Amino acid sequence: MALVNEPASGEALPEREAMDFDVVVVGAGPAGLAAAIRLKQLDDTLSIVVVEKGGEVGAHILSGAVIDPKGLDRLLPEWRDDPDRPLVTPVTDDHFMLLGPAGGIRLPNVLMPKLMSNHGNFVGSLGNVARYLGRKAEALGIDIYPGFAAAEVLYDADGAVVGVATGDMGVARDGHITEGFTRGMELRARYTLFAEGARGSLSKQLIARFQLHKNGEPQKYGIGLKELWRVDPAKHKPGLVQHSFGWPLDGTTGGGSFLYHIEDNQVVVGFVVHLNYQNPTLSPFDEFQRFKTHPMIRDVFDGGTRLSYGARAITEGGWQSVPRLTFPGGALLGCAAGFVNVPRIKGSHNAVLSGMLAADHVAAALKDGRSHDEVAGYEDAWRGSDIGTDLYRVRNVKPLWSRFGTMLGVPLGGLDMWMHQLFGRSLFGTLKHGKPDHASLKELSAVKPITYPKPDGVLTFDKLSSVFLSGTNHAENQPAHLVLADPSIPIAKNLPLYGEPARLYCPAGVYEVVYAEEKTKSDPRFVINAGNCVHCKTCDIKDPSQNITWVPPEGGGGPVYPNM
Repeated sequence: MALVNEPASGEALPEREAMDFDVVVVGAGPAGLAAAIRLKQLDDTLSIVVVEKGGEVGAHILSGAVIDPKGLDRLLPEWRDDPDRPLVTPVTDDHFMLLGPAGGIRLPNVLMPKLMSNHGNFVGSLGNVARYLGRKAEALGIDIYPGFAAAEVLYDADGAVVGVATGDMGVARDGHITEGFTRGMELRARYTLFAEGARGSLSKQLIARFQLHKNGEPQKYGIGLKELWRVDPAKHKPGLVQHSFGWPLDGTTGGGSFLYHIEDNQVVVGFVVHLNYQNPTLSPFDEFQRFKTHPMIRDVFDGGTRLSYGARAITEGGWQSVPRLTFPGGALLGCAAGFVNVPRIKGSHNAVLSGMLAADHVAAALKDGRSHDEVAGYEDAWRGSDIGTDLYRVRNVKPLWSRFGTMLGVPLGGLDMWMHQLFGRSLFGTLKHGKPDHASLKELSAVKPITYPKPDGVLTFDKLSSVFLSGTNHAENQPAHLVLADPSIPIAKNLPLYGEPARLYCPAGVYEVVYAEEKTKSDPRFVINAGNCVHCKTCDIKDPSQNITWVPPEGGGGPVYPNM
């Protein structure tokens, strides 16, 4: 039976139309598309739909990316010989660097555990990988609905998941329906797979509703920021991969950089800041801009042109923080489950493998005539699979870094990886992460404020010009998709205690504190520029009061990432 909701204005809405499928997949990233493709490979009679909030497949996909092809090789063994293949540049050289304020050192590759080697991997665009998988999925007869955000989980009378509803379109900011109103659609299924990426809005609700995190550690996150540049051909080295840690971050703040030379004289450069940082005056965006000015880095950009920009939260909890993956009627896949290998800065291979693993168990359940129950075999299988092996041997890297800082924690993490490589065990057992990221901030009175230089507009930039390059666009007259549980908290609590860190941790200039009189700092107001939002989800994670909830805006809104 279709559900009937009422908007804030009290106007009754028409019933939603409903469509029935064997499987609904939420999210057209590598995990979701791999699951859909694998299901069709196993049984081409299945009806499958993939719903994607981006305006096109790949529009919201953002990753480094050095891609381990293991997942693609298993899903589509012929992909390397495909003229349409999305990855064409293999890694040719692999550099690891420790940076200081004025210089740095390249660490010998021989010191790195084998699993840290990038040889055999490819550099490229994960968005283009998603587009490739989308074409393969459609060729198999899988329906893909881009531009439709899954906004609500549907449950039956017993509480099992029976599908999702897409968001209504054409609702005004004040809740009234407009002339362009279109009711959302109910997509009902025997099983629903959630592959929304890190901190997905529906996945977050499911984890809470079914207490999927009950026996695990809190999920940990980072924020990844990325730019795509076209550089001087004389400075372009196809296949060169560089990673660094250290400056500009202090010794207590985790994170680091990546810089990859891909095809067509393009370089991708990015920076990750672990979201358990303590100083509320830290700005991940500005740390990224500072990083590019380092004497060992800046030369590659001399004479180059910045083409695109984006930001996205990354799951970093790993083995200890993966929630239970299954619940009645559905399952979590990919980064929604937290399958990123933090020291390798890679998750796409595990995303594809998790989609395939879930598909194998869902296909078996469908063959047995089951529906809306828990496909517990997927949960039981993942830790013994290649995904589990990948995460288990690096499980202590993140907590060691968090406990002991960069200069001691990183070497200890390296030692732990070597112990696994040589002896198959750890000196530390399995360490805990401790408190969630939102609880890590110190108050302003306990820190030294960070002052950032003004951008030069050539190598370093401001947030608004960066957002412009992300292609971000939202319908102006729509309900806010950044929801405050208590509108008074930003000014009454977060401002005096932390300087309102939302204005700094947001990489898109969404949040501002505006004063009636700037000189006297009188009558502050908290302003949300929701149109700037690049859907990174950092505010949903890092707000110290857990007062901000990110919900999907109208389908198709948000960034449009080309070749990112």
